[in-house]
Amino acid sequence: MLKLNNQLNKELLGAHVTFETQENLPEKVIQFGEGNFLRAFVNWMIHEMNKQGLFNGKVAVVQPIEQGLIPMINEQDGLYTVVMRGIENGQTVEKNEVVSCISRGINPYTDWNELLKLAASKDIKFVISNTTEAGIAYLEEEYVEGKTPTSFPAKLTALLYHRFTHFNASPESGLAMIPCELIEENGKKLKEIVLKLAAEWEFPSEFSEWVENHNHFCSTLVDRIVTGYPRDAVEEFRQLLGYEDNLITVGEPFHLWAIDAPQEIAEQIPFDKAGLNVKWGDITPFRNVKVRLLNGPHTMMSSVCYLAGADTVQQVMEDETLSKFIKEGMLNEIYPTVDIADVEKKNFVESVTERFLNPYNKHYLKDIALSNVYKFKSRLIPSLLDYTAQKSALPQTITFALAGLLAFNRPVRTEGNDLVGKRGDTEYAIRDNQEAIRALNEAWSKFDGSSEAVTALVKEVLGNTEVWGQDLNEVQDLTATVSAYLSDILELGMKASVEKLVSEVSAV
Repeated sequence: MLKLNNQLNKELLGAHVTFETQENLPEKVIQFGEGNFLRAFVNWMIHEMNKQGLFNGKVAVVQPIEQGLIPMINEQDGLYTVVMRGIENGQTVEKNEVVSCISRGINPYTDWNELLKLAASKDIKFVISNTTEAGIAYLEEEYVEGKTPTSFPAKLTALLYHRFTHFNASPESGLAMIPCELIEENGKKLKEIVLKLAAEWEFPSEFSEWVENHNHFCSTLVDRIVTGYPRDAVEEFRQLLGYEDNLITVGEPFHLWAIDAPQEIAEQIPFDKAGLNVKWGDITPFRNVKVRLLNGPHTMMSSVCYLAGADTVQQVMEDETLSKFIKEGMLNEIYPTVDIADVEKKNFVESVTERFLNPYNKHYLKDIALSNVYKFKSRLIPSLLDYTAQKSALPQTITFALAGLLAFNRPVRTEGNDLVGKRGDTEYAIRDNQEAIRALNEAWSKFDGSSEAVTALVKEVLGNTEVWGQDLNEVQDLTATVSAYLSDILELGMKASVEKLVSEVSAV
């Protein structure tokens, strides 16, 4: 079998793959992170810009931890295949394309000096990263010249200091940092850690001034489902593409990248001009629309629809009753609470519906249910409160989902620090932060099956300010309504209770 690298004869490839390369382009980006997401999201976008002559730059990829994919990336000369599968504008999409924007991979633990040399290049303009949510975090460590720092922010601080020194604090030598880590204000937090380390390492104050005044730390929001290496279909893709690719990665067609950056940055890396769904400016509206209209329905279905018998998001959307439940919540309860232009909301809702129906992405409800109390607090409680304030009434499906959350988190036993729930004969892990686990376990341990016990349980859980950050019993009628829904769920079962709710809501 042929292997994907620069020696591969394109004429021998399958008809179902697009393969274009752009030669002799300068390295403009240092990228910390070589995983599936960055390669199917950012690098795919840079490749699109290069094809249109809009960026004309390559990416040098750095693995942020000692074990990584750099040997494999270099073995394939930075080439890999992105497979797009899903539904877009009502049409099934299947695209296979070789991405060629990665110039090389660097292991900073064995080639630190090579990375410093790259940081001193006049062509470098951007630092992009995805080092997981835990990557942008302060770690106390010493600075030893010539030695690789441990954390990502420390590596970045050392690189910036080297660049600052090499270019004699030139204002033009500043870089734009564009992190993709899934934390709020990721750019702001990264900058704070860099400045903290600079002070601790006793770098000159001029360096901190240069970081503050001549570098940009852009906060971002990323959105694309990337399922990664297709372990269950390796041979299928080898036959389809005509070569072996150990870095192939699969994702959905939908993509959104919101970047809070000044116009000068947008002009230097013009994703939007390449027809990509990249939004420049304040990312708050995009965060709200994503958290409420994508993540909110996900959280609604993770408890309710799993207990109703569904295992994946697609199964939920293909079930008449469950899909009505989700659409009612999304369109009639969450939608009015999102403060963004109607055309943006409508387009996003249409894309979410297509993504939920994507037959290629097996998105398991049990996976979405991880930390579902915390997720309910951040993704659905704001919509519940806003809807109640707007309508002077409770949003029925969100309120029902809150009852479903309590039912899902009913333990049958404990296992270490986790609880174990049960659907029929199938057990499932209940994993959340320890305060939520403790509160739910304590509340359910007192439950004796009576109607009074249901109300007491609901009142106890909703009143836990450590869990919710407020006493939800103070929301008018919420305690009584959640109690009534939970009683239905315990008596009738989840599927019958959802059917009852949907018929009641439809009749209004």
